[in-house]
Amino acid sequence: MARFNDRNEKMMIFPKPVLGFAAFSGTGKTTLLVKLLPLMKLQGLRVAMIKHAHHDFDIDTPGKDSFELRKAGANQMLIASDKRFALMTEYEDQIEPNLEDLIGQLDLETIDLVLVEGFRHLPFSKIELHRPSIGKDLIFPNDASVVAIASDEILETGELPLLNLNAVEEVAGFINRWLDNQEKNNVKQCA
Repeated sequence: MARFNDRNEKMMIFPKPVLGFAAFSGTGKTTLLVKLLPLMKLQGLRVAMIKHAHHDFDIDTPGKDSFELRKAGANQMLIASDKRFALMTEYEDQIEPNLEDLIGQLDLETIDLVLVEGFRHLPFSKIELHRPSIGKDLIFPNDASVVAIASDEILETGELPLLNLNAVEEVAGFINRWLDNQEKNNVKQCA
């Protein structure tokens, strides 16, 4: 069963609610999410986070055993302790993984909501973050999957809700209302 947005464009369907944060670099996506995630956790909401990187990155430290083993040729390196584990997979001549595949890597039984930073070009529900001082155009006029705009200035957003980018509680409240409207919503509210 396909889902369509209000412009009759096909939207991606996921097994759990997925909400993105789309913006140009320097707008404050990570800053907002760092403030938002504790509010959600306080309310008992279990959130998974997917962050898209446009460049080569490393989460391991040179000189550590796991780093050296991966650099020595391990295609997958899983490091674990009694507190956490991390799986690093090296890709050789492979295209970048898509959002569906990344969500499929998550333990969906232990989460209520997936937040995504990036992948702004894909058709899934997202909040656009916009700071006019950055000098970039708004995304929503060309992306019907944007469900709200969060900005540090008053903007014309048509029928889309305008949220205060600097008021994390307001953004959390919007996410609650958005979750309430999801067909398969049986998750706790975040604020």
